[in-house]
Amino acid sequence: MRRLEMLSNTIFGVAMTLLAYDLPKASSFTQAPGWHDVMRVYAQPVIALTISFIVAGLFWFSHHRRLAVAPEGGRGVVFLNLFFLLAIIILPVTNGLYGNYRLDGVVAVIYGFHLTVIAALNALLWVLALRGRYDPQLLATALFPLVVFVLGTAIAFVAPKVAQFTWCLAFLAPMAGWLAGRR
Repeated sequence: MRRLEMLSNTIFGVAMTLLAYDLPKASSFTQAPGWHDVMRVYAQPVIALTISFIVAGLFWFSHHRRLAVAPEGGRGVVFLNLFFLLAIIILPVTNGLYGNYRLDGVVAVIYGFHLTVIAALNALLWVLALRGRYDPQLLATALFPLVVFVLGTAIAFVAPKVAQFTWCLAFLAPMAGWLAGRR
C-alpha cells in the first residue's frame, strides 16, 4: 500500500496540474482585454477548474486517510484503487469539456456522472477499508459526496446551471462526518 500511496500522490499531482492546461492563453486576445473580455473568456474555465481542483484535493485527502486506516490490502483492493486513480486522472478531460460548455445539459451530466463515479469508488474503498467496523464519522464523510454528486447529476439533467452549486455542497463532507460522529 505504500507503493500505491506514492503512485497516488503522483497521479493526483499530475491530474490537479493538468486541470489548468485548458485555461485560455493570454494570446487569445488580439489587444489588451477589458474586464468584460477577461470575464467572458475566463469565467467558465476558472469555475470548472476550481470545482475540480477542490474535488480532487478532497479525494486526495480522503485517499490518504483511507490508506492510513487500512495500511494493507489484497489484490482486489489494489485494483479497485487503480480504477479510482484512473477516474482521477481522467478528471482534466471532463473538466476541460465542462469548462468550455458548462451550461450545456449533456456536458453537465457527463461531468456530474464522472464526479459520481469518483465518489462511488471512494465510498466503496472506505467500506472495504473499515471491513465491518462501524465508524459513523468516516462513513458519513465518505458517503456524503456520493449523495451530493448523485443529486447534482440528477439536477444537471433539468437545470445544468444549478448543478454546479449543488456539487459544491460535497465540500461539506467533513462537516457531515463531524456531525455523524457527534451522534
